[in-house]
Amino acid sequence: MTPRIRLAVPLLAAALLTAACGGGGNTATPTSAAPGEKIKLTIGLFGDFGFKPLYEEYKKTHPNIEIVENVTQFNDHHSNLVKRLATNAGAGDIEAVEVGYISTFTAQPGKFADLKQYGLDQRKADYLDWKWQQGLSKDGTQVLGLGTDVGGLAMCYRKDLFDKAGLPTDRTEVAALWPTWEQYIETGKKFAAANVAGAKFVDSPGEIFRAMVNQAPVGLYDAQDNIIVGTNPDVKKAWDLSNQLTREGLTAKLAAFSPPWNTGFAKGSFATIICPAWMTGFIQEQAKDASGKWDIATVPGGSGNSGGSHLMVPKQSKHPKEAAELINFLTSKENQAKVFKEEGTFPSIPALYDDPSIQNFTKPFFGDAPIGKIYSEAAKALKPQHLGPKEGDVRVAIGNGLGRVEQGKQTPDEAWAQVLEDVKKIK
Repeated sequence: MTPRIRLAVPLLAAALLTAACGGGGNTATPTSAAPGEKIKLTIGLFGDFGFKPLYEEYKKTHPNIEIVENVTQFNDHHSNLVKRLATNAGAGDIEAVEVGYISTFTAQPGKFADLKQYGLDQRKADYLDWKWQQGLSKDGTQVLGLGTDVGGLAMCYRKDLFDKAGLPTDRTEVAALWPTWEQYIETGKKFAAANVAGAKFVDSPGEIFRAMVNQAPVGLYDAQDNIIVGTNPDVKKAWDLSNQLTREGLTAKLAAFSPPWNTGFAKGSFATIICPAWMTGFIQEQAKDASGKWDIATVPGGSGNSGGSHLMVPKQSKHPKEAAELINFLTSKENQAKVFKEEGTFPSIPALYDDPSIQNFTKPFFGDAPIGKIYSEAAKALKPQHLGPKEGDVRVAIGNGLGRVEQGKQTPDEAWAQVLEDVKKIK
């Protein structure tokens, strides 16, 4: 079963292969289809982006276009794209890239079509400024990708497990438990003290770390693309607090996006989880029998972003014009709204945030939580953070360190020292 999500970078996943840098030629000869010519467009995705109904709609006005999805696991998708760009062979006409790796690929403008050639620079006014900037080449002269969604943060929680632990279940009262991450941990201690059978407070520390770092003004890189993991106090604070969750026995030790993690949703193995908008679709898919048991509250710290993607056209495409036209359609205001309502991925077009159809949108699965309002407010509060060229690889190194602590293989200090050494090797 394919998860209906725009996956955030799994912090315990294998690192990408080193990206091929710079420009370079390509083996394909781009062409435009003749009127009525049958052409096939391939689109490489990770997970289910909710595009299938849109393809059918598109083909009604473009009967000559055949659209083929190639869906692979998150890590495989991005590492394969790295290799296919390096060899100038095998990439799709359209490739999705998650935000944790977008800077890896925008650093290779010679490998992608400039969507400005096909008029898509006119879409700039639609987007959040920072989301638009993420899809540009480093010098800002080329439009390399159009955004699909953003991952404004909230916290999903199991009302039934909170009730068993003697904690409030109303989403407003729950939010009041944890205005800060320190208070979130204190709430976790209360949950643990209640000894709710088969359940821990949180799935694992990795996505908690990611959320905390994403809330900081500066993250893993400075504006000059220097890795500052070892010198940024906000990163170290996130590390220490994430490991405190482990030390206090509050985690279910379920690595994000692993098969046991998927099963954990169905079993009710954890009571809280970091919940960007796309996660709501994943929870609903994995925990089909838990309708009404989940709810959504604001996240400690109030805002932040985790995940979100762009669609790009490799220069290998033989039909870049048609690929660009399809990207324009899939990312339109109307279609971003449709995908949100069906799949939970939140639009990157701010004009939608005050639209009544978004503001008033609820989901019975989450106790009729005002999902549209919650994620609109989260998106409005987002503050952009500079992402470096190997953002994903740095996050993997840190996530592996958190995993070693959680598995009892290293102390937090030992793991941190190794993380700093591992990060130094990332070039």
